[in-house]
Amino acid sequence: MFTGSIVALVTPMDDKGNICRTSLKKLIDYHITSGTAAIVSVGTTGESATLSHEEHSYVVMLTLEMADGRIPVIAGTGANATAEGISLTKRFENSGVVGCLTVTPYYNRPTQEGLYLHFKAIAESTDLPQMLYNVPLRTGCDMLPETVARLAEIKNIIGIKEATGNLLRVSQIQALVDEVFIIVSGDDASALALMQLGGKGVISVTANIAAREMAKLCTLVQQGSISEARRLNQRLMHLHQMLFCEPNPIPVKWAAKRLGLIASSTLRLPMTQLSSAAILKVEQALIKSGLL
Repeated sequence: MFTGSIVALVTPMDDKGNICRTSLKKLIDYHITSGTAAIVSVGTTGESATLSHEEHSYVVMLTLEMADGRIPVIAGTGANATAEGISLTKRFENSGVVGCLTVTPYYNRPTQEGLYLHFKAIAESTDLPQMLYNVPLRTGCDMLPETVARLAEIKNIIGIKEATGNLLRVSQIQALVDEVFIIVSGDDASALALMQLGGKGVISVTANIAAREMAKLCTLVQQGSISEARRLNQRLMHLHQMLFCEPNPIPVKWAAKRLGLIASSTLRLPMTQLSSAAILKVEQALIKSGLL
């Protein structure tokens, strides 16, 4: 449930910015039939930054309800205040989520000791498995391998979503942790390379719209069919890149609507609709990848 192709699910909204139950159900069913290993609900791609705590909890619980035990659900519980992270995490105890994905605190740029104490406090507040999430480009802080190793000693911190795109990090972390500690990619463009170095999968933006392809990619790596995995990844590479031609999840929401997976590409301010120039880029990437 923490390996393979895990989708960082978008949060569908209607034209007024309200949570769209119909599109969410359609997305969940799409991932179940496509072989997605698990869903991350209300992570960064799920627009956690613009949902209230009540909406955050509502979307996670609605995802659990609609999944109905057919696919594991991981709750996004990241926050830039430790107390807030603990509060979000405790909301999902005994809910049915299989664990939590917790991003490094953003904006306030804690020290490595601050990062250690932050995640330690959250982990010790719950029995839920915790997956760390390091994405310096978005948060302004970078959790170093030595800090990851300290946190890996805490029994319910089971792995990390490493989204630096720096493949050296995989070996650096592996040298410091036990083999059971899970490393997954948070960067679609380098996910195949990370898995070849021993990573266990990807928490994927691309999987929102190419679920079968990303599930197959992970399966091919697990089977040792690297040449075939490389060919598939090459077909998807332009899409991996163009889904970040504007800040995530702007492009992937537009693409999901273009493919009929959601009814509206609505986002909440300060996120805006995909620009005309970027629409052309994403459209061409969908064609090149074989999705259109």
